[in-house]
Amino acid sequence: MIVTRFAPSPTGLLHLGHAFAAITAYQAGDDFLLRIEDIDASRSRETFIEAIFLDLKWLGLSWDEPVMRQSRRLDAYRAALDQLSQQGVTYPCFCTRADIAREIARAGDAPHAGDDAQVYPGTCRALSANVRQARIAAGEAYAIRLDVQKALALTGPLTFLEQGQPRDADPAPGGDVVIARKDMPTSYHLSVVVDDAAQNVTLVTRGEDLLAATPVQRLLQALLGLPEPQYAHHRLVLDRDGRKFSKRDTTITLKALRDMGKTPADIRARIAV
Repeated sequence: MIVTRFAPSPTGLLHLGHAFAAITAYQAGDDFLLRIEDIDASRSRETFIEAIFLDLKWLGLSWDEPVMRQSRRLDAYRAALDQLSQQGVTYPCFCTRADIAREIARAGDAPHAGDDAQVYPGTCRALSANVRQARIAAGEAYAIRLDVQKALALTGPLTFLEQGQPRDADPAPGGDVVIARKDMPTSYHLSVVVDDAAQNVTLVTRGEDLLAATPVQRLLQALLGLPEPQYAHHRLVLDRDGRKFSKRDTTITLKALRDMGKTPADIRARIAV
């Protein structure tokens, strides 16, 4: 049985891009699950969660209950983080984004134009245990990073199945990613692999913009002994200028289109599903 999922963040209303992702996941599986990725407490809103349910039902989608909410699963993420720590593949990072940018500039390795994220240069990786403990005890803010090279030494080379075809999963080019923070025992990468395993997801369908996230998630799955789902990264629904839709653009939200008199059939026709 193919189990798929749709996992929106309740930080705004769903738009046409979300509709395409949800319908694609719904059509690809035998069992469709809904997960609310609400670990960002500062931006998540209950009103947006209710709107997600309304929009998906309006589109004609149904899902298994109960709906998983990440904000209620912090103990599961903390346990996974502890497991990684015991393997010696994590370390605290005290750098700010400005610190990272300066380090990259000094290294002569500026990000390519158009890149959304900078690759962490490993500034805090070599700090001694005593220095780390002293800075934590002093109350400094920090993130927990995954030491990718140490992790790969444990797992060896990895692959993943993309639409049934094997592909190399090399997380090294992405650097030592953040997997938790001082005040939150998880990040996107860690929570998504823990949750997919807990929900027995067998096929992850998501936008092609997240293809680059797959290697580090495969690495986490291997370290944590979690099952490996297959992947299908789909095209993105773009606006007239070839850009991704944004939650800030209220004219293309499903609520706005519904209020204009559009039907679910109109939405499906517009996004070609």
